[in-house]
Amino acid sequence: MPPRTVTFRAATAAAVIALGATLLAASPQAGAAAAEPAPVTDYCQGQCDDILPPGENGNATLVEILGNKAFGTHPAHSDDQLDRYNGLVAGHTGLTDQKLTEFFNDASFGVPKDQVESVTSPRDDVTITRDKASGVPHIKGTTRYGTEFGAGFAAGQDRLWLMDLFRHIGRGELTSFAGGALANQGLEQQFWPQAPYTEADLEAQVEYIRTHEGARGEQAMADAQAYVDGINAYRDKSKNGRYFPGEYVLTGKIDAITNVGEIQPFKLTDLISIASVVGGQFGGGGGGEVTAALSLLAAQQKYGVAEGTKVWESFRQREDPEAVLTVHDGTSFPYAGKPDKARGTALPDSGSVTAEPLIHDRTGSAGTDRKTPVKAPAALKKAQGIYDDGVIPEGSLPGSGSGAQRRGMSNALLVSGEHTASGNPIAVFGPQTGYFAPQLMMLQELQGPGISARGVSFAGVGMYIQMGRGQDYAWSATSAAQDITDTYAVDLCEPDGSTPTKDSTHYLYRGTCTAMETLERTNSWTPTVADSTAKGSYRMQVRRTNYGIVTHRATVGGKPVAYTSLRSTYRHEADSIIGFQMLNDPSYVTDAASFQQAASHIDYAFNWFYADSRTAAFYNSGMNPVRAADVDPALPVRAERAYEWQGYDPAANTAAYTPFAEHPHSSGQDYYISWNNKQAKGYAAAGFGLSAVHRGDLLDQRVSKLVEQGGVTRASLTRAMAEAAVTDLRGEQLLPELLKVIRSRPMTDPELNAAVQQLESWRAAGSQRRESSPGSHAYTHADAVRIMDAWWPKLVEAEFRPGLGDDLYGALTAGLATDESPAASHGPSGAHSGSAFQYGWWGFVDKDLRQVLGRPVKGPLARTYCGGGDASGCRDALLASLKQAVAEPATAVYPGDDNCKAGEQWCTDSIIHRPLGGIAQKAIHWQNRPTYQQVVEFPAHR
Repeated sequence: MPPRTVTFRAATAAAVIALGATLLAASPQAGAAAAEPAPVTDYCQGQCDDILPPGENGNATLVEILGNKAFGTHPAHSDDQLDRYNGLVAGHTGLTDQKLTEFFNDASFGVPKDQVESVTSPRDDVTITRDKASGVPHIKGTTRYGTEFGAGFAAGQDRLWLMDLFRHIGRGELTSFAGGALANQGLEQQFWPQAPYTEADLEAQVEYIRTHEGARGEQAMADAQAYVDGINAYRDKSKNGRYFPGEYVLTGKIDAITNVGEIQPFKLTDLISIASVVGGQFGGGGGGEVTAALSLLAAQQKYGVAEGTKVWESFRQREDPEAVLTVHDGTSFPYAGKPDKARGTALPDSGSVTAEPLIHDRTGSAGTDRKTPVKAPAALKKAQGIYDDGVIPEGSLPGSGSGAQRRGMSNALLVSGEHTASGNPIAVFGPQTGYFAPQLMMLQELQGPGISARGVSFAGVGMYIQMGRGQDYAWSATSAAQDITDTYAVDLCEPDGSTPTKDSTHYLYRGTCTAMETLERTNSWTPTVADSTAKGSYRMQVRRTNYGIVTHRATVGGKPVAYTSLRSTYRHEADSIIGFQMLNDPSYVTDAASFQQAASHIDYAFNWFYADSRTAAFYNSGMNPVRAADVDPALPVRAERAYEWQGYDPAANTAAYTPFAEHPHSSGQDYYISWNNKQAKGYAAAGFGLSAVHRGDLLDQRVSKLVEQGGVTRASLTRAMAEAAVTDLRGEQLLPELLKVIRSRPMTDPELNAAVQQLESWRAAGSQRRESSPGSHAYTHADAVRIMDAWWPKLVEAEFRPGLGDDLYGALTAGLATDESPAASHGPSGAHSGSAFQYGWWGFVDKDLRQVLGRPVKGPLARTYCGGGDASGCRDALLASLKQAVAEPATAVYPGDDNCKAGEQWCTDSIIHRPLGGIAQKAIHWQNRPTYQQVVEFPAHR
């Protein structure tokens, strides 16, 4: 039995007796005769609010889709949260507690009688009540099965098409399901290799939860089955009643006239598949060790091994003493740090690395974007080609698109009661998951035996609320991205003993020449009304080893190896269901300590935040593997038993994991902020970018000031978030140093002097990217913003490339892009995605300029680069790059796309909800803000 499951975890064991009775009500046979659940007391007393744009309703019939395309009409509740979300940009400066509901939903439990819009009872033991204001489903069951059945039924009502998309993305079957658009090809080619499974693998994960997690595991799978039953009940009803999502007609699944066709039934294994997409993209961490190794080699080749390693480590910044922290009281949580003398590191020979090929046997339009439109009926012409650019445009999902990296998102601001006006903690927090129509998440309230919560769940895995509020507490998460993924170099071999090559398909596993397992998906497509991509097909193939999935081939010391990626949560995509079950259970979560225990049962890498009337708290979750002594987790390691994770068993991908106490956690700190920044001292960064300047500074500086002043309110904390959401990190944090260097001597060029004056005025006004007036679609300091957008990539190159050289500069920028402004289309989720300034060279520029200016720097770069370390030369380099930026016209800085004309600055920044179905939404003002967000302050407790 793996180490993590030798015994029941203490908190789980304590709940077994209580769960026993609940389990009896978990099956359909239990019937609807169970007693009415005890009345629920809402201890938030009207002080809990939330928002999830554009709207709750994510399903649209064919008629509604055609109406949207022809007349711009929207189905009810598909866009009624959009204007309130957008309105905070202009409205936050005058925000009061009383005005919060102008920009947020009232997140109280239940629906007042005069606010009931509809009541549905898909079974006798459950009702789904929707409110007039937003159409959110309030699901109340008298049995556990009925409650979960209702959750599934409501998910079908609101997200049926989206859930179908995501189960096919997870299974690597998107093109066969929705069409062969080039973006669809790219999406499945990036997601499936990260979590490739056979059906037997998926079934094994269901059984693992059921048999390894005690009573809660049995309950979780019973709940999941009830949820699937509810989805399928709605699937049948909507198909027979002809009110199913119209996308099934447009993609050729169902005939609009005869109703012939089928929506495939959902299965428990579909939930595992969906979980692999959601958890893998938002809750992963680590990996990328091959790219890191290549940049290290480039540094060593330029400077020599010793000096090159020193230079590389100064950019890698595993433990930057200047990085903003969530736990800022000095507590240290050592993990994944650099060993004094590393063992087993497996750097590739220079020039030997090649990526493992994924695509084989292309036919027709595979690998192209060739179109052959079908002859659509006249009635469907308005919707023809809605998916020609893909059901999810390239780059829209974190971790997808050209050059993509897994990015964490979301933010949190919490203040403890000693610093608030009321004496109760206040939280403003939520996940930043991109902008889609409909959203990947859906709002719901669940009330039933052992469940009492309101909040969001990712569509398709909504058995429990994943982020939201309970009776007297609320919780949320940000992506943590600590290192739970390692790269191994497996020695290749031939079973007959002959000399292996880089193409060999056998490898040494603990001394035995072992065949790699081949996993395949063959997809084919034909043009439809929705997607005109010409007929085509291909086969995806990955090789799986006991050390993970093969990603690259290389030689190490002249011998052929395969580099593999091993993620601790692989084969455990849905194990986190136990933690979510606990978070929804009012008998389990009673205070900050029990919340932290619940969060510790979530295996993905997340930062969890909590607030009740007494305490604000934090816990970092994740299956952190215990590595062999002196193994460097930042680089590839040899696949030998001496360097494996401790207790590693490849059969179910289990190992020893760090205990609760070693995860960063805190309770009652004066305040907490998180914007995917470093969690605590000692908790080493899993990649480049956690440095002296981070977007977390935008929150930390504002919240610390509020705390110093005291009397914090929900409105003042929301204002701090909203102000940070429209602030340019480069302008606030880096422009003062840039101007200090430039103004070190009088300006002689009038044009450059005028540009510098514009930048100074913008900085003095707060470095905001904000409209001059609501609806003007023009920024107050538009020219300064344009100059900064044009200047930043140029100044980084001018500052660093001459000193680093082309090869090393290129290798380092491959590991960390220089910019991620709102106008950039290369960010974590493409253009118009809201999230910005997460990763870039902000910290490098900051340290380098302070070194040039002779200011103190903790954790400095190994060398000073701007102007070769000379202040005058640095000034010349910055001014030369600024001159280039000033000369660049707006049409070049903002080249335009399908939504914006060239030169349209506001539009280029704007948030556009990517249509995952047939309903499009209007553009809204840029905000660097959670997609779903709560504002909570509990005045009372049980």
